[in-house]
Amino acid sequence: MKKSISFSLKALTFTFIAGILIQASCRQNVSAEKKAEAVITATKADYPASGIAKFEQEKDGKVEMKLELTVPGKANQSVAVHFHEHGMCGNEGNDAHGHWNPTNKQHGKWGSSSFHAGDIGNITLDASGKGQLTLETDLWTIGGDSTTNILNKGIIVHSGVDDYTTQPTGNSGARVACGVIIMK
Repeated sequence: MKKSISFSLKALTFTFIAGILIQASCRQNVSAEKKAEAVITATKADYPASGIAKFEQEKDGKVEMKLELTVPGKANQSVAVHFHEHGMCGNEGNDAHGHWNPTNKQHGKWGSSSFHAGDIGNITLDASGKGQLTLETDLWTIGGDSTTNILNKGIIVHSGVDDYTTQPTGNSGARVACGVIIMK
């Protein structure tokens, strides 16, 4: 009887420890799969523009984007930023095609009654042409289904501002910078 209880206790202890190790391993793998970034570079040789967008999917499922831009030619102005359908920056950013709009909504201002999941909006730049934006949403995922997955989408920085009404683009001007969202 004592051998049986001792053996059961050892098996239970082993199972408990193994479970903790598996959970810890899974948490590490989930964490690594939940980060992405896009390095943003100029689409035109004579128009400097750069930036980085970092994405992290949080435990509650929301994705946080931290975007930093530098567009010296637009100092003390604003520029529009959108996610586009394809993660391709060739042909001066035109290979990214149109706005990412997986739910087929009208173009508009982020958070309004109708907007594309890729309608980020306008970012105000300072006297050096630098600007930042932090955005958190449950409309995006890193590696989720096709209606929410931001991986392999293009981020386009435009030369003008989004008017939030012109369909389907917001009349935002030329594409001056582009990046591709990839897993980090």
